Amino acid sequence: MEPGVRLHASRTVVDMTSNSSLSDLITLSLLPISMRRAAAERLRAGASARSLRIAFDQERAAGGALALQARAVQASQRAAACGLTPLPFTDPAYPAALAAIADPPLVLWTRGAAHVLERPAVALVGSRAASPYGLAVAEHLARDLAVRGITIVSGLARGVDSAAHRGALAAGGTTIAVLGSGADIIYPAEHSALAHDIEGSGLLMSELTPGTPPLPIFFPLRNRIISGLSRAVVVVEAGEKSGSLITARLALDQGRDVLAVPGNVLSGRNRGAHGLLRDGAKIVEDVDDILEELGLPVKVSNRSQFPGSVSKRETAAPEDPILEAVVPGEAVDLDAIAERSGVKPAQLLPRLFDLELRGLIVRIGGGRFVRS
Repeated sequence: MEPGVRLHASRTVVDMTSNSSLSDLITLSLLPISMRRAAAERLRAGASARSLRIAFDQERAAGGALALQARAVQASQRAAACGLTPLPFTDPAYPAALAAIADPPLVLWTRGAAHVLERPAVALVGSRAASPYGLAVAEHLARDLAVRGITIVSGLARGVDSAAHRGALAAGGTTIAVLGSGADIIYPAEHSALAHDIEGSGLLMSELTPGTPPLPIFFPLRNRIISGLSRAVVVVEAGEKSGSLITARLALDQGRDVLAVPGNVLSGRNRGAHGLLRDGAKIVEDVDDILEELGLPVKVSNRSQFPGSVSKRETAAPEDPILEAVVPGEAVDLDAIAERSGVKPAQLLPRLFDLELRGLIVRIGGGRFVRS
């Protein structure tokens, strides 16, 4: 796995080791998963972080307990050095929806605008190897949700995740990236600029202590945070073994709504999402389907359609034969367009250029075009 990019900060951060309760919670967060769950249950029942830490110390060898406390101090010092702010389970600002799940993180390490946690949130997840159609849909839905004041939650991964973050930012909205590494380690590395943009108006977040590398085991674990922060999870494009299906299952376990976007049945890229639809997930054909599921106001007179969709209330007008040759969700080259449309290649390029200027198609790599 390629290394991530480390974030650094010169700003001064309060010394967290002076807060005994926070130090205890950080220590508890380093325990094995089963013990962390037990700690969360007892915190909800009113136990103090200090009493729990002492109790768990007594269950471990003295050397192991001291080593865990030393790691907690190191985590605090590293966070202070790189500008990360801890948000403990006991803090009033900790998201109530996340606190209610079976295994909430005992400490969230954050960087950015923490106030976005107060807004309603929707998770957009999907394939890392998404099709051009899937990327366009994710960005479109994120943009339309963001302009309605919804925070977009995703995982900063390649594909659908990054498209969702970019869509929210392009609309001037807010987005939260939940990382499968320490919040100071950006993975994949090429998303360091995107992470910087997210930090400006949204939030980078991880339950893993600063400096933790991106290991495969951490990504399924972080999915419960993505769904736990959100009122609904929308699966945009997912194969049969996609990690997005883990997020969807966790969302159902947490009592969240699960929705899915239908896709091209020929490519096989969306069999996982289609499986969700067969199992009862609500179909998403435009952003208002999500708003309706959440019980939020919908602009009935102006439903926003994502790329390639047809209005539910209008009959599609006859299309340009060249535009009809560019099937939604499929990238096609000049030869295929010429064959499907019957337009001679010499006349094709000027017509394609005109459609591109009108924003109806987009030119991508390899001389291919997709519907916009």
